[in-house]
Amino acid sequence: MLKMGEMVLKGLNRARFEQRLLAVIKKRLAPIGAFTVESMQSAVYVTPEGDVSEGVMDAALAAMRRVFGLAAVTAAYKTLADMDAMLDAALRLDALKNAKTFKAEARRAVKTFPLTSPQICAKLGEMILDKLPHLSVDVHNPDVTVWVEIREGFAYVHPSSLPGAGGLPSGMGGKAALLLSGGIDSPVAGWRMARRGLELTGVHFESYPFTSPQALEKVFTLAGLLAKWHGEFALFAVPFTEIQKRMRAECPEDYFTILMRRSMYRVTGQIAARHGLSAVVTGESLGQVASQTLESMAVTGQACALPVLRPLVGMDKEEIVTLAREIGTFETSILPYEDCCTVFTPRHPKTKPRLEPVLDAERRGTWKELEQQAAQAAERRVFL
Repeated sequence: MLKMGEMVLKGLNRARFEQRLLAVIKKRLAPIGAFTVESMQSAVYVTPEGDVSEGVMDAALAAMRRVFGLAAVTAAYKTLADMDAMLDAALRLDALKNAKTFKAEARRAVKTFPLTSPQICAKLGEMILDKLPHLSVDVHNPDVTVWVEIREGFAYVHPSSLPGAGGLPSGMGGKAALLLSGGIDSPVAGWRMARRGLELTGVHFESYPFTSPQALEKVFTLAGLLAKWHGEFALFAVPFTEIQKRMRAECPEDYFTILMRRSMYRVTGQIAARHGLSAVVTGESLGQVASQTLESMAVTGQACALPVLRPLVGMDKEEIVTLAREIGTFETSILPYEDCCTVFTPRHPKTKPRLEPVLDAERRGTWKELEQQAAQAAERRVFL
């Protein structure tokens, strides 16, 4: 049983969100096994076709917990809306076998069932105690809560639900480019925007031989980890070395980082134009480094014709790290392989740059002619 999240509030647009959610669910389940997927009354029911192993069901449950748009996920027994059948299902719950205390909770989506929800709870609790006398009832802090949900002639019996990923189904918020480095922040930024229904395409800037092949593999691993939440995830690896070398020779050192990020925006804009992407997502957090002051973000953002989305802008590093651990990207992000942003780092970067000197440096510089070549030479890989 999969419970829909905020999308149930979408009014006349709700059908579009549900259709997209069901399509995502089916696609995620396809590599795991054969399942029937149907929606009813703000819930989605995923039923295996034929007998399947416990491992397959565990894999399906884990995959569903990473689907954006679902508020809660649980493995439930489907049975007839009959008290004896509901008892048999409850006694099969592994969580109940090892518990000392429990309580029963019931919901009736179908009001024609002869007992009210409190009566179902009382009756089922009495029947469980009769079968499992070692248990006792604790309505305030039980080891296990046995849930019964009655819907359209059937009952669904399950322990407490697990939290889902929340947010909105992938693709409902449009398409955007994610500037994906090998650090902690950008994968978290991508995850947060994907959770709002944004379909992402990654753009990574590599500086071989100044950065190692392991640094690129690290980013590929991060892309694969994001794909577990996002679904199919395309990544462009942009060769950036020649641009950086030209820039280093021609620009003022203290403006190097600002000019480099502006170049990244222009290259990303060219990729976005070819692939129908409508925004750029970055992992910037206000004040975290020199290039992320308000003045720096204003000057770098001026080079981008698309909206720049900064979902981490108000988060501190501790909050970002906590979320990186939760979504499974942290351990890869901290592997000791440098990305292109650490190449040619100025000794004293400008923290309050002005736009006029930046534009003057770009007028005199010759690296812009290399940007189109870099965008066209970008290697595309798809992660599932």
